Amino acid sequence: MKKTWFSVGQVLLTLIVVAIAAVVLWKLVDYYLFAPWTRDGHVRADVIQVAPDVSGLITSVEVSDNQQVKQGQVLFLIDQARYELALRNAQAVVQSRQATLDQARREDARNRALGNLVAREVVEETHSRVETAAAAIADAQVAVDTAKLNLQRTTIVSPVDGYLNDRAPRVGEYVSAGRAVLSVVDMHSFRVDGYFEETKLGGIDIGQPVDIKVMGEPGLLRGHVQSIVAAIEDRDRQQSSTLLPNVNPAFSWVRLAQRIPVRVQLDEIPADFRMIAGRTATVSVRGITPAGKTNAVPATPTAPASPVAAHASGASQ
Repeated sequence: MKKTWFSVGQVLLTLIVVAIAAVVLWKLVDYYLFAPWTRDGHVRADVIQVAPDVSGLITSVEVSDNQQVKQGQVLFLIDQARYELALRNAQAVVQSRQATLDQARREDARNRALGNLVAREVVEETHSRVETAAAAIADAQVAVDTAKLNLQRTTIVSPVDGYLNDRAPRVGEYVSAGRAVLSVVDMHSFRVDGYFEETKLGGIDIGQPVDIKVMGEPGLLRGHVQSIVAAIEDRDRQQSSTLLPNVNPAFSWVRLAQRIPVRVQLDEIPADFRMIAGRTATVSVRGITPAGKTNAVPATPTAPASPVAAHASGASQ
């Protein structure tokens, strides 16, 4: 009798172990194959390239590498002497043309006062000289305004609140108009982009809560799905010179799921968290219902705290 109960106990124990193993296996399969999560996530931010509107030598640099700056803060100054001379020259031209206009007006007034003693053609010519001189004055005034604007643009300021790149300009460098000298990372634009396999998009909705694990950080960040990209590049189709579709006639039999960028807006960031654009993150979407939808309401984001901008490479899931 004891032997029978021992055999039954062995069978029950075996069944329990098998059942537990099956549940664990199913959970692993569901997590790795169906759950909407990815290791292919990155911290992103808007990077504004700062290019001067005028050319010249840098005479003063007011910032240092990787410094935090405020919107409107002076970054560096371009040699103003040349642009001050250009402004003085434009103002002198205005004075000269003003004198010409005054003389033309006096002649026109005198000829009109003489009445029939002056030929009609002469009166028309003097009046035309007045109008020409007035137009010349307007043109010279535009040159003065342009010179003032160029002089103002020799002071380069930060367009946003953010962080400089790791190489600020140096005194004595020559900068050209329209060519970027440094970049500023907008501190209010930090977000996380997760690149999800297209097979997992059914479990992702706008507003869904998200857990973010940044590599090297002990805690989690919280956010929600802000948007899902509307299109990605089709690598099997190219544009031909005739504007007709050029479709690759061969493709690999092993078809890998495309990666779809999903943007996650951060809800809150701990004060001691080091936010760096380019850091690698694991992004996990939560709050999934059986229909693959969620009733989560997007939370109001708060401004990121004290990030330092840099770039780091990422790993794929």
